[in-house]
Amino acid sequence: MEGTNIYAIIETGGKQYRVNQGQTLDVDNLNIIEGETVELDKVLVIGDEKNTTVGAPNVAGAKVTATSKGTVRGDKIIVYKFKSKVRFRKKTGHHQLFTRLAIDKIEAPGFEYKEPVKKARRIKKEENESGS
Repeated sequence: MEGTNIYAIIETGGKQYRVNQGQTLDVDNLNIIEGETVELDKVLVIGDEKNTTVGAPNVAGAKVTATSKGTVRGDKIIVYKFKSKVRFRKKTGHHQLFTRLAIDKIEAPGFEYKEPVKKARRIKKEENESGS
């Protein structure tokens, strides 16, 4: 089983994400330093164009390797508390912290990732100064 579009569904931080190789993903904050490599071994589903393997609950031997790109702040969430008839109003805001991960490799027994073949570029012929 080999293909260029291998995908995996992973679980981290209580949420599930569908990832491809080379993708960048924001997940709940992990305590890892920027540039550090992390292995995500809770792989629930792995597949390509032709085959799909579903784990029970995880796919045995499958793992996703990712590199941390640092911690980023999410959009600001406004929290507004209000009680009628007692003049109580309270407005606060919150930025959630996320860890940005770059997916490097998806590994599983029986699945091999092939790099897409790039076509060779044509070399343009240089024109002479006379225009021919």
